[in-house]
Amino acid sequence: MNTIALSTVYNHYLTTYAPNGINSQYDTHKKSELRGVYNSIVKLNKEAPLAILDTSRASQAFAVGIKESARALHNTIASVSGRDAESLLQKKTAFSTNEDIATASYIGDAKNVDDAPSFSIEVRRLAEPQVNTGNYLPDEEISLAPDTYSFDVGINSLNYEFQFLINEGDTNRNVQDRLARLINNAEIGLSAEVLEDGEGNSSLKLSSKTTGLPSGRDAVFHVSDTNTSKLSGAVDYLGIGDITRSAANAEFLINGNERTASSNHFTVEKVYSVNLTGLSPSEGDTAEIGIKPDHESLKENIFKLVGGYNEFLRSTAAYFDSQPKSHRLMNEMTGIASVYAGDLDSLGIYTEENGELSIDDERLSHVVEFADNEDITEPLKDFTQALMRKSSGVSLNPMNYVDKIIVAYKNPGHGYSSPYVTSAYSGMMFNSYC
Repeated sequence: MNTIALSTVYNHYLTTYAPNGINSQYDTHKKSELRGVYNSIVKLNKEAPLAILDTSRASQAFAVGIKESARALHNTIASVSGRDAESLLQKKTAFSTNEDIATASYIGDAKNVDDAPSFSIEVRRLAEPQVNTGNYLPDEEISLAPDTYSFDVGINSLNYEFQFLINEGDTNRNVQDRLARLINNAEIGLSAEVLEDGEGNSSLKLSSKTTGLPSGRDAVFHVSDTNTSKLSGAVDYLGIGDITRSAANAEFLINGNERTASSNHFTVEKVYSVNLTGLSPSEGDTAEIGIKPDHESLKENIFKLVGGYNEFLRSTAAYFDSQPKSHRLMNEMTGIASVYAGDLDSLGIYTEENGELSIDDERLSHVVEFADNEDITEPLKDFTQALMRKSSGVSLNPMNYVDKIIVAYKNPGHGYSSPYVTSAYSGMMFNSYC
């Protein structure tokens, strides 16, 4: 399978099963780390029994969902400590004096935090996607004759052909709705929606998912049917070939120096990850970006850790009605918190009835401000490392929590390596696609 096809299948996997499609810097790994993952899978499967798995669509969504949730928790823990376990919860955090203009996070090395520069940013223009808004057409009519039509979309140096059928009795509205679903399900970097004008007319709107204009190009995508394989005429009729809002790059000033970016999210000096959220109200209005004091960074890291833990519990609880073994996963995770409940209580972190953790802000603020960092992080270190181990285990073998029937146990001591058993969920990337 070529790279383009594999990329499309992975997009299907992310949009169909994953709770979110967000990747982070902690999703990249060295060869040695990948080799370690492979060796862990081999070891895990050496004595694993053979089983018939429940391969229903619900089980597929559950397996991939908890794997992605485990990955998200793992990345949350990494984001407050970096890749170094010794610097647990010591990750510095950035501040913005005006989050209506820009927000920021610190992505630099903890060892070089003293060299991290603060700076001001003034936003003059946000990056915008390309938009093609079609003609407003009467909902209950249609002027296209029944036939098979097609049109071509050129985006990201690739060309895609969309074919659709107009039947007797079809209307502008149901054709627009079908095309919107067709384009959204194709996952080619476009989003489509049907707009209404309140007077019984509707329009098909196409938008690029990326912002900014690629260098040397006049548009992010083109729509035409001049050289398409089926009947042409739909593009002009629907009006989706004309650009109604061109893509634009972000324009801003950093310390008074003009800068541009194709996205509203970018990095500065490999130290800050900056997200533009709005325009400066007037010329000279800026947001100051810098590093928070140590005690504020520590407090924010603890909130992130607890938030990541709670989000994992909520994502697991969502499967209670359909997946019996989700209760087992929930119990294992809350069991970890119960072991360290005493240490957590001393910091103002308490366990609720549903297993989630809550934070007494006043208590935590007092502890963080007046206690030594070591006295705070040491009680949390074992808890956090236990969460890290658990999330890694779930990510390696989510099929452990899917209903299955044991067929045969391997001969103890004479098992053979079968590294792909835990990766049964990887086939779900291709389910309902190939």
